Amino acid sequence: MERAEVQADRAELEAMADRFIATLKRRDTKGLAEFHAVNGVAESPMYATRTGRQSIEDAYRSFITSFPDMTMEVERLLVDPPHIAFFATINATHVNEFFGLPGTNRHIEFRIAWLLTVENGQIARDHRVYDFTGILLQVGLLRAKPAKPE
Repeated sequence: MERAEVQADRAELEAMADRFIATLKRRDTKGLAEFHAVNGVAESPMYATRTGRQSIEDAYRSFITSFPDMTMEVERLLVDPPHIAFFATINATHVNEFFGLPGTNRHIEFRIAWLLTVENGQIARDHRVYDFTGILLQVGLLRAKPAKPE
């Protein structure tokens, strides 16, 4: 027998979004992972496609380990059941290893758009869009080549 899918209403999703954002601001990787469905999917320029709660938790932990003072300011929150979208600015200091580069103590700042699809009270799909190349430039993993004058 198939389980019926239960969709949350706007108020429930707004409350869930507030809890998720608060957990993210606390940098609680285990708490963040628990918002995700056991077989949920997260897509990110930084960590590619992750499937499963544990893999998603590992990605959260990797970023927060590299940037332990991460702060986030949410600029806009939109709810359209079954979706939650928010736009934020993240600030952090590169303290620990990040893609093989030891901590540099460089500051990074980037804007992020986050789209969450909720099914049965959990995040089934998490899609993040941000300037990963800009982050790599800020920590020194990439070097920008100046444009040649015309």
